[in-house]
Amino acid sequence: MSQKPVPHLRVGLIGTGRISDIYLKTCARFPELDITACGSLNPQESRAKAEAFGVPSTGTPDEIIADPQIDCILNLTVPSAHADISIKALTAGKHVYSEKPFATTVADGQRILDLAQAKGLKVGNAPDTFLGGRWQTVRKLIDQGLIGSPTGVMAFVGTHGVERHHPNPDFYYQTGGGPLLDLGPYYLTAMVFLLGPISQVSGMARRTFSRRMIENGPRHGDWMPVEVDTHSQSMIRFSSGVIGTMTMSFDVWDSETPRFEIYGEEGTICIPDPDPVHGANIFQGPVWYRTRAQSRWEFQPRPTGRDDWQLAKTTHGFNEDCRGLGLLDLAYAVRDDRPVRAGGDLAQHVLKVMVGIEESAREGRLVDIDGSCRVPDRLPETFPASENALSVDGAPENSGPACTAPANLMPEDIQNAG
Repeated sequence: MSQKPVPHLRVGLIGTGRISDIYLKTCARFPELDITACGSLNPQESRAKAEAFGVPSTGTPDEIIADPQIDCILNLTVPSAHADISIKALTAGKHVYSEKPFATTVADGQRILDLAQAKGLKVGNAPDTFLGGRWQTVRKLIDQGLIGSPTGVMAFVGTHGVERHHPNPDFYYQTGGGPLLDLGPYYLTAMVFLLGPISQVSGMARRTFSRRMIENGPRHGDWMPVEVDTHSQSMIRFSSGVIGTMTMSFDVWDSETPRFEIYGEEGTICIPDPDPVHGANIFQGPVWYRTRAQSRWEFQPRPTGRDDWQLAKTTHGFNEDCRGLGLLDLAYAVRDDRPVRAGGDLAQHVLKVMVGIEESAREGRLVDIDGSCRVPDRLPETFPASENALSVDGAPENSGPACTAPANLMPEDIQNAG
């Protein structure tokens, strides 16, 4: 058995706000990722971040993009700046990995894809949470036929915004923000990964408050104008025929609604939100299911709660917050010249879906989603070690097909949660 060379991707980070902390922590875990510089429009913030995480240098965004020693730009700017920074980076010959959303307009997203293709560069985009252990396990269960052919899906996130904990939450309520563009990418990306591309959407939305007050930090008491709808409900049709519903809201004080459920001909998979840390938009957490045999409709009296649900054994790694895992996958995609799992075409498809939902809400009609996207392969269970080891015939260890033929799960694959 031989080994492939381990990639070494030199990364310049642009945007040193709160989200950059977890990216810096994750990248420090992997020798494949070398963050050599960080910067933002706030030099003091950038220097403090570099000192805290051992980043060798700082600079302005333009200086980092122009640095010939940098291979890839990690774009963590506010949503309204995503497209501008990504296009500048690609123009300078850098690969790009960006926070979500991909862009704020479909036209800008297409410009990014076209430029990357013309220059032979890779584009990746958050969210990469679907690469976490719980979501990879769900995909494996579906591929193995645990619930039969999927028929429906439901996603729900009800919060009351971010102004109670974020010191500068303004951009969440400006163009490019709002619950649909902020929270929707997590769930829509997971849906496409699990169920395939989306072909048609409809939506309704409302803006409950015209302004909101910041309730923490040095700006406590300041009022912000609200430019976007803050409660969005949508219907979703997949190319496969699966149909779904999704609610994304900044106007809900509390709820017991599960975050994510998938319905199939032979059972249900439920991804609950057990606590504020392990939410369904994060990598880790339990995966519950009931097949037809355990369904409450099979019993009298019908069981309640989770006593008769099964708890799936997590088969993949990364069961903790690993934002930046998609960037690691991009490093291997650059080396092997293969598609990026959390890639630009997937992010553009999700952006089209969200823009379509907004358009439907404004115009009161169904909206067809133009085009499609490649559905990402599952991660090998031993990623990233699997990417370096070669078998005798030269294929990566544990590569396997993205979808296996339906099969019954073995007893060791499940454990009763009762």
